[in-house]
Amino acid sequence: MEYVKGSAGGNHTVRTKFILLGFSNLPRQKYLLFSVFLSAYLITLAGNLLIIVLTLADPALHIPMYFFLRNLSFLEICYTSVNIPKILANLLSEDQTISFIGCAVQTFFFFFLAGSECFLLASMAYDRYVAICKPLHYSVVMSRKVYTGLAAGSWLSGLLIFFGLTVMVFTLPFCHSHEINHFFCDIPPLLKLACGDTSGKEMSVFIMALFVVTFPFMLILMSYVCIISTILRMPSGEGRRKSFSTCSSHLLVVMLSYGSASVMYLKPKSSYSPDTDKFLSLSYSVITPMLNPIIYCLRNKEVRGAFWRMMGRRRFC
Repeated sequence: MEYVKGSAGGNHTVRTKFILLGFSNLPRQKYLLFSVFLSAYLITLAGNLLIIVLTLADPALHIPMYFFLRNLSFLEICYTSVNIPKILANLLSEDQTISFIGCAVQTFFFFFLAGSECFLLASMAYDRYVAICKPLHYSVVMSRKVYTGLAAGSWLSGLLIFFGLTVMVFTLPFCHSHEINHFFCDIPPLLKLACGDTSGKEMSVFIMALFVVTFPFMLILMSYVCIISTILRMPSGEGRRKSFSTCSSHLLVVMLSYGSASVMYLKPKSSYSPDTDKFLSLSYSVITPMLNPIIYCLRNKEVRGAFWRMMGRRRFC
């Protein structure tokens, strides 16, 4: 439904719903796509729920590192739940509409959670920096007040930044079309539907993405420069191996998360086709959240040990 609202500058068409085109150009593959997305979603939920349960149930994991990991797992559950259920419903339904309010809510929560993850990964890098570079002061520096404050600050930063960005986008008049050539309400395709010159808004989105991606990434980079230099100075080969193993999972997750997001939102305008943009969006909205719990479970001895202890079996990793 649409209606026309008069204004001093003329009439503008006000949208009350959009159509998510999603994968409508692949009608023969919809059941295959449904199976793939459902499997990825279930794996993501199961893996992250397992990490949350393990880090809560095992006293050995009641340390700041696993507090941050528990926050990351909860964030990933919320993050994938913003988009994938809607994707699954659209694949099986002829009605691919989403209300204007629903689109705004989806956009806000998706980017709020994505931004919070960037800051949370930076907080995790700081935790590893203190643990390896200042081990004697770790318990003092990373007190309960500090690590809970870092986690809360990560969530709050994402909320404030992307609330403002969502308001900026959804107060625009949309008049070109009501079809979003994407599988969720992403900001770049939404701006293409807005009336008039949106170059200023597009620049604002780029600057915001640049800040949210690069500022935490620079903090992570500086932390790992100090971490690696400290590890290389360790006299014991076993000490170097053990120290690096505690960081490798986090470093791999950072590379996956920042790599896919940077390619999507920091690329030059019109570098890729809409279909390529959809594929890139899948990499950070579906694939990366599914891989994160697998990386932490398979590469982290303490998490694996907690799992086997919970299962009532003795296991040496």
